[in-house]
Amino acid sequence: MKGYIHSFESFGAVDGPGVRYVVFMQGCPLRCLYCHNPDSWKLKEGKRWSVGQVVRRIKPYLNYISTGGVTISGGEPLMQPKFVYKLIKRLHKLKVHVAIDTAGSLPLEKTKKVLDVADLILLDIKAMDNNLCKEVTGQTNENTMATLKYLNHINKPVWIRHVIVPGYTLNTGHLMKLGKELTRYRCVKQVDLLPFHKMGEYKWQELEYDYKLYKTESPEPVEVLKARKLLKKFDLPVIM
Repeated sequence: MKGYIHSFESFGAVDGPGVRYVVFMQGCPLRCLYCHNPDSWKLKEGKRWSVGQVVRRIKPYLNYISTGGVTISGGEPLMQPKFVYKLIKRLHKLKVHVAIDTAGSLPLEKTKKVLDVADLILLDIKAMDNNLCKEVTGQTNENTMATLKYLNHINKPVWIRHVIVPGYTLNTGHLMKLGKELTRYRCVKQVDLLPFHKMGEYKWQELEYDYKLYKTESPEPVEVLKARKLLKKFDLPVIM
């Protein structure tokens, strides 16, 4: 069993609890306007690794990540569900906590088996309104919300991630809709609003992709704090 890998990070501090080893899978069905890794979109542009090769690469860090674990991110890791499933099972044999960072953008019939075995899901909700979600990502949020409902049904711990982009998702009405919706899910253990940044802008230029956010600036710290306080009013576990 081999999968397409984009890259690895041996010290992830924001990708789940504790210090994490992060495996970035190649391939993504979304085309987010603010993506900072557009070089991860095309599946077969990644390097092929076997499950065993990935595990051997992680093993030297096991003591180092003993209070954290491994996070399988992307791209969209659930584009390669069989590989990710086998990787998780191998890591569990080593007693490693495994999180998946996903936008839930694939149909549940393709992803349930992987979601079932992961210890934690970091779920990226791109936008609540379907039209806005399609504008921001090229796809509606129907699969994402179906994924969240399923995770709630199986009582799987979920950390919500949501990027706030000026002119798109950084507005009171949108955030209130998000907050109201999230109160329905007991599985949500943490909510993190992530400010849009421009660190991946150069990759769009190098790849000659049409980047629409050249003139969009990162939100000011006061705007981010205001947005987090707004969600906090819904009694959600918002990271401040």
